[in-house]
Amino acid sequence: MSKRRDRHQQTVATTAQASEGEVLAQGDGGQSMAFTFGDPMPVLDGREILDYLECWANGRWYEPPVSLDGLAKSSKASVYLQSGLIFKRNALARTFIPHRLLSRAAFEQIAMDWGWSGNLYLEKRDNMLRQAIGLQPCLAKYMRRGTDLQTYYQVRGWKDEHEFKAGSICHLRVADINQEVYGLPEWLPALQSALLNESATLFRRKYYQNGSHAGFILYMTDAAQNEDFVTDLRNAMKNSKGPGNFRNLFMYAPNGKKDGLQLIPISEVAAKDDFGAIKNISRDDQLAMLRIPPQLMGVVPQNAGGFGSIREAAQVWAVNELEPEQARLRQINDWLGEEVVRFRPYEMPAAS
Repeated sequence: MSKRRDRHQQTVATTAQASEGEVLAQGDGGQSMAFTFGDPMPVLDGREILDYLECWANGRWYEPPVSLDGLAKSSKASVYLQSGLIFKRNALARTFIPHRLLSRAAFEQIAMDWGWSGNLYLEKRDNMLRQAIGLQPCLAKYMRRGTDLQTYYQVRGWKDEHEFKAGSICHLRVADINQEVYGLPEWLPALQSALLNESATLFRRKYYQNGSHAGFILYMTDAAQNEDFVTDLRNAMKNSKGPGNFRNLFMYAPNGKKDGLQLIPISEVAAKDDFGAIKNISRDDQLAMLRIPPQLMGVVPQNAGGFGSIREAAQVWAVNELEPEQARLRQINDWLGEEVVRFRPYEMPAAS
């Protein structure tokens, strides 16, 4: 009875493994095999553990909830994502009024950091009388916040760190629902679309560089007069990839039959990758997350009607997106106690 129970348990265990495995052979020595697979599991699902850890403290400062180095690289993964971030920075810089404590170049730096990372840092530098003489931007990629939430560090690498004087750093962040230490960029949900757009472009580049656009089988039944002929033909086919892949190939087969040499195509990649659809859909996702009208990004409309008036789109965008961003950046004035961040109204040039 116990042997029968053990045999049943082994069968159940084998079935459980088969539901997660790939190839399962018949247990009685047979030749039949079954291929099983489940739903795709993205590797990035592992980031859900960050919802529990929030920001990990290493003893002196909190680590960001996401890798800032990876986030900085991802911001350049797609043309539309990087272009949208630059567009917002330019709109803020266009309306910014320089101040003796905050130059235009310094403001452009913090505006860029605010867009790609959701954080900005300004260091207040004082003279001997403890009067502010300037505000210098600190790169958000390397900034860390201390465990007391008052101290800030600039960490560039192993044993390459700098602790700022207490109270000298102004830190603005985009609010997050999981932690209150660092900000996260608003475009983070569009990261997958940006990476998909990049992957489609890289795939198409490799597709053209490879040169073998359509796989095929060269089927030969004619008896070769010399084995060297088969070797030469094989080398000629190998050399047809890469630059010059469209060169002609000459073959001479004496007494050959009509079907002695056949070219059997396998697949045509261009008909299956849907390059244009992937690029357009991922582009729309990114523009929706950045909340920028497509006509302001230089996107070419696919229909005859177009996207509508550019002037009206710019005015609506300025009211709904630009002015709230300006209001958030004015929090620097509250921290410093002086109005250093000022903006002029967003005005369109008169139509000719």
